[in-house]
Amino acid sequence: MTTSRDLLAELTQNRPMRRRGIERYHRILDATEELLSGSGDEDISLAQIAEQAEISLASVYYFFPNRNSVYVALALRFNEEIYDRSIRPLTDPEPQTWQELLERKHKAAAEFQNSRPAALRLFLGAGVSAAVRSADFTGNARLARSRARMFEAYFDIQNMPDLPHWLEMSAAAMDGIWSLSYGYHGVITEEYRAEATACAVTYLRRYLPEYLARIPLTQEALERVRIDLDAPAPALVAND
Repeated sequence: MTTSRDLLAELTQNRPMRRRGIERYHRILDATEELLSGSGDEDISLAQIAEQAEISLASVYYFFPNRNSVYVALALRFNEEIYDRSIRPLTDPEPQTWQELLERKHKAAAEFQNSRPAALRLFLGAGVSAAVRSADFTGNARLARSRARMFEAYFDIQNMPDLPHWLEMSAAAMDGIWSLSYGYHGVITEEYRAEATACAVTYLRRYLPEYLARIPLTQEALERVRIDLDAPAPALVAND
């Protein structure tokens, strides 16, 4: 399962990098996000990215052979940010039903994507590439596994080994409706968000009982929610 750290290591062939180089890598992604957020043009060039990042085109080519590879790296970085937000526990108040848990998590996810136009374009836009779509699928699969553990932290769930798969399927249905909203309105509207959540809940009712008993929330259960991936970062050497 690929992360942005994996990709950075692959692009640099795992060679030691100075901290300044890693900062430059993220500056390229920041510039790409700014361009995607502010321009209706899908055909952003590496030269434009270099100009926006205020670095040389050669520096961009050092990390990325083409524009699509930048998009994939940005999508993976979004995945990690979305993941970190999605696994935050729900407290004050705690959800009392699994339907409420999904509703609150979906609302938070929609709010985040609406606040980041570049994420909307990468994940929901009509021109998304196969590589970016694959990065999205990778993030969704990891999130579904953690979401299943979150269900287990809040509710009495037994003998449901397929729960991560069901959650991933429900998320795919939700994404389809979000894409429709983006196509019509350029954002995920609350109306479409609610419809997408209803679709996910309806699908999950095929497998989950309408009511799951609450169990006491423990720190141990919350710590299990995060799924850490083995993703070694490129080695750092002293600053220039």
